Amino acid sequence: MLPISVCIIAKNEEPYIEECLRRLSHFDWEIVVVDTGSTDRTIEIARAYTPNVYHFDWINDFSAARNYSVRKASNNYILVVDCDEYLQADSVAEDLIAHLTEQITPSQAGLFHRISPSASLSSLEHTESDNNIYGESVSVSHEQIARFFHRQYTHYEGTIHEQLVSRCGKPLEFISVPLTFYHVGYSTSDMKHKKASRNIAMLEASLEKQGADPYILFQLGQSYFGLADYSLALPYFEQALSMDVNEKEEYVQTMVESYGYCLLNLQLSARALELEGIYHIFSKTADFVFLMGLIYMNNAMFHQAIHEFLKAVSITKYSVEGVNSYKAYYNIGVIYECMGDMGNAVKYYDKCGDYTPAIERKNAISPYS
Repeated sequence: MLPISVCIIAKNEEPYIEECLRRLSHFDWEIVVVDTGSTDRTIEIARAYTPNVYHFDWINDFSAARNYSVRKASNNYILVVDCDEYLQADSVAEDLIAHLTEQITPSQAGLFHRISPSASLSSLEHTESDNNIYGESVSVSHEQIARFFHRQYTHYEGTIHEQLVSRCGKPLEFISVPLTFYHVGYSTSDMKHKKASRNIAMLEASLEKQGADPYILFQLGQSYFGLADYSLALPYFEQALSMDVNEKEEYVQTMVESYGYCLLNLQLSARALELEGIYHIFSKTADFVFLMGLIYMNNAMFHQAIHEFLKAVSITKYSVEGVNSYKAYYNIGVIYECMGDMGNAVKYYDKCGDYTPAIERKNAISPYS
């Protein structure tokens, strides 16, 4: 058996846990499942895949549950997985996965790649009339998540959206490991609403207990943002961004981008131009450059918008699928169509491949191109 323990916490995860465990069981890893009070078949399903199933009384603290699961593991190297995350393993990756412990030192934490389809609520869906931002009912994001570590050097802190922290007080070094998971937990609006409501209650309790903390404020803003409640999300982002935050932290990049989208969705496009002042800090990702393109587009600064969308296409680092490809090309096509340049509009719609909004626009204007 490889010296790796997979640690999972669960509660009423019957719809997801079997597929999660089935994929993990392909590898020779110890699997530890800690249940926090399921009333469905979660425990029964877990016991069919591992004898290491334990109970933990839920105390509204994800870190406490995570750390308990880690203590129950037999190995020092830990891979933390959620029930709604499914390992994607092909024949190329399997050999690399078999040597995971050789790719990381005890003082490092491994980042795995997570692909997350997320239901877009109505105010984020594209229509011709509301000048919206994303062009589909489900958007797909790509994240690097710190979930692989040595337990003698690392543990979890934070009641919700828990974070890995070094036991010795020094900042952790993060490296990528060859693991990809497909996350289904936010793929429907119902899932999204349920989890957001739970998260908001826990985050508000944490904020009351700990006082103003930029990361908690960010997560509160992000929870409301995910529900398309931009008027409630915006003050949390504003408060967090007014504090002393480390711009190198990945969550700060995400927060700046969500803040910009809040402004656009609240029809505060002119105010969103203030992000020009921090362009040099955050423009290393296609997501931020794409956002700037949208900001210029919504301020009728069309030439600047086209420049930003083309720049986004040239950047390989991204989180939201399409911002450095078909979504950027689509918006360029929309701009040219608005300017009456149907030839260039069709040219850029063609670059979008099978992206449905682009096909529809191309078909609508093709008689005039």
